[in-house]
Amino acid sequence: MADTQATRGRILGRAAEIASEEGLDGITIGRLAEELAMSKSGVHKHFGTKETLQISTLDTAFAAFWDRVVEPAAALPPGLRRLRAVCANSVDYLAEPLLPGGCMMTAALTEYDGRPGRVRDAVAEAWARWRDRLRTDLVAAVRNDELPAGFDVEQALFEILAAGLALNAAVQLQHDPAAAGRARRAIDRTLTRT
Repeated sequence: MADTQATRGRILGRAAEIASEEGLDGITIGRLAEELAMSKSGVHKHFGTKETLQISTLDTAFAAFWDRVVEPAAALPPGLRRLRAVCANSVDYLAEPLLPGGCMMTAALTEYDGRPGRVRDAVAEAWARWRDRLRTDLVAAVRNDELPAGFDVEQALFEILAAGLALNAAVQLQHDPAAAGRARRAIDRTLTRT
């Protein structure tokens, strides 16, 4: 059982690296078998289909994101302090990504936003979970009077998410060393606007 889990973890680790650079469509059972010196049937028995492999890869990458960004702030009370911690963690994650091609979720958003199917549904579900995490703390911050009554939660959510997408693009495409600071300032402006 431990060997099976280790093998599965090795497959998913390499699949996440590939997907971060080439997209989820860059993952194939044959390629993984070749790169990991395994048989195709050996990789196939863990996932069955390419689609299942893609979804498992996405789930693995999202779990790593969640562990690095959300979990360190989980002990903080709901509201502005926790939201700021999660946002700071997300900027750090995007500025110094775990994967060679940057944030796989960000790449998957554009790769699958217009396609139907189970992979798109998995991307949408992960994105919704991230949005809900941020929205929960924005709503709590308004309820706790940490943000003013009438604060536009949906606009703030949009701006925070936009800052993350822009940061990922600036880091990956332009190698902009100032991008993380810009993202932090954008988020701060969003949260201090009255």
